[in-house]
Amino acid sequence: MDKLHLPGESIGIIGGGQLGQMMAASAKEKGFKVLVLDPTPNCSAAQVADEQIVAEYSDLPALIKLAKQVDVLTYEFENVDAEAIATVKQYTDVPQGTSALVVTQNRIREKNFLAEHGFPVVEHHIIQSKAEFKTSLEKMGMPAILKTVEGGYDGKGQLRIEDENYSKDFADELLESGICILEKQIDLYKEVSVVISGNKNGEQSIFPVIENEHERNILHISNCPAMIKPETQAKCLEVAEQIAKELHLVGTMCIEFFISTDHEVFVNEIAPRPHNSGHLTIESCNVSQFDTHILGVCNWPMPKVKLFSSALMVNLLGQHIYRAKKKIQDHVEWYFHDYGKGLAKPDRKMGHITILTDEIEATKEAIDKDPIWRKE
Repeated sequence: MDKLHLPGESIGIIGGGQLGQMMAASAKEKGFKVLVLDPTPNCSAAQVADEQIVAEYSDLPALIKLAKQVDVLTYEFENVDAEAIATVKQYTDVPQGTSALVVTQNRIREKNFLAEHGFPVVEHHIIQSKAEFKTSLEKMGMPAILKTVEGGYDGKGQLRIEDENYSKDFADELLESGICILEKQIDLYKEVSVVISGNKNGEQSIFPVIENEHERNILHISNCPAMIKPETQAKCLEVAEQIAKELHLVGTMCIEFFISTDHEVFVNEIAPRPHNSGHLTIESCNVSQFDTHILGVCNWPMPKVKLFSSALMVNLLGQHIYRAKKKIQDHVEWYFHDYGKGLAKPDRKMGHITILTDEIEATKEAIDKDPIWRKE
């Protein structure tokens, strides 16, 4: 049996954003001491942790310092340096390892991994020059999406190409930044995600399929259960379980899917960490995605997930947060989460609201009409 970590021990978290904050809250609830490494003083996670090391994620001496002070180490985002993680493994237990990080940090490696294991992906071409881009776009046709191979989140580093009026300057900017990938845009019915967690003993906790809607490439609303065919749900869950098994999943991971109008399922991306769409599990399930992450990295038994109530989550970005705070007294049904970030910049994730409801569509309509989330 692999190492078991018990209350009273210390957990280190690389990254101090809202995911780290909710990880830390779950760990503290279970009796662990929590240390966070993040370059921002009093970051979101530090507000609920015991200590913070203020340092850049690439600061190897600081990472080693963190590793020496904790019994087990985890991370809240996928852009942590995999080589640094491999180095600090000699100082502490890093049960997640680096295999999932290495695969998911690069879109080409991710697509190759998925294709090699028979998981469904959309048509895509690797682009290394402007000439290749032009040839591939002509062959693939529009609409398509041009993406950088590394980095990028919430739509950053991506260009949607709907027709000939796409931004040629931005396409050139992406192509000049390095290798890109061009993906065929399918006739999209819905976007969904599956959150799954595992421990070193191979046990898994898998959450029901979550349906997602985006505004300007940023997640706006998630609801669970997803309103899709039972056989489509079953396919998503099956693929997620197999991906988790192939990546030797420890902790929490999210697999994002595209569903076409003829109900085909395609894997979009893999996030080797808790995910924005899974926040609603805090109130709607017997365990949250953050609970199962901590259970997984500490090698505790993995529980069967029970959905207590259907739920909807809506993100609060910088342009929403102040309007939403003023309305708290009018909404007893809101589970309001504020991440404690200082500066409310437009499109910055500042918090979220979860609503337990049996009337998902009616609740979505109410949010669409609410001036809190008016289109800017």
